[in-house]
Amino acid sequence: MSSPYLIFFLIFSVYPILFSLTLVFHRWNIISPMKFVGLENISYLIHDPLFWKSITNTFYFLLIHIPLQVVLALVLANALNRKMRGMTFFRASFFLPVVISGVVVTILWKSLYSTETGLLNNLLIHLGLFKIPWLTSVHWAMPSIAIMATWKNVGLYTVFFLAGLQGIPRHLYDAAELDGASAFQQFIHITVPILNPVVLMVVILSTINGFNLFIEPYVTTGGGPVNSTLSVVLYIYRQAFSFYKMGYAATLGFSLAMIIFIVTLIQKRVLEKDM
Repeated sequence: MSSPYLIFFLIFSVYPILFSLTLVFHRWNIISPMKFVGLENISYLIHDPLFWKSITNTFYFLLIHIPLQVVLALVLANALNRKMRGMTFFRASFFLPVVISGVVVTILWKSLYSTETGLLNNLLIHLGLFKIPWLTSVHWAMPSIAIMATWKNVGLYTVFFLAGLQGIPRHLYDAAELDGASAFQQFIHITVPILNPVVLMVVILSTINGFNLFIEPYVTTGGGPVNSTLSVVLYIYRQAFSFYKMGYAATLGFSLAMIIFIVTLIQKRVLEKDM
């Protein structure tokens, strides 16, 4: 009964992982036969400035994206956790960007971010402010991409928080209100502690998805300007499908997997201490 899944798992999971591990110790450009190079790919990675640049860019993205996404998702979940006419429509509306193609969303935001004709800069001009080079400035490009990615994914995490909020017993709030607790105090001392497991899940999932940043910089900036939006996954893509360095791309992939594992493990231990 389990053999179909087992065969699928062996073909599409185990084999690619083992093949990629083999590539780490070989040089291969798809056309020529593999050549064993030992630890050459690992040595090149350690001394590759673009790899470390992509790591720095990705962590910078996460530094903006994760807090913004967690806070915004929690605020939206609180706003949607009410009984009013049309609430089902609003809940579905906030989730809609999640199911839309990432390429479509990115093209839309690229148009909004356009320096000369974009809606955002037109609004700034009408307000008497200056245009902002959203995607062409080294300082603005990555924050702009972080905002774009947050808008795309926040609906999913809003649903998680909403499910957590609906699982909190109402009598806890009633008792706190009788004791004179304000709405803010109820949120800090009841809502947040009970939602800690959900916060942990959202932070870890946001981190994993954030490390896989690819579509947004690929479509909007191509990793520029001056490699300021070059993510690790985009760099892996370049090495594999632009330069055909499959061995080095596999090495980058395993390195990224190890970094994700270490970061999520640290997050889990830190956040669980506060529960």
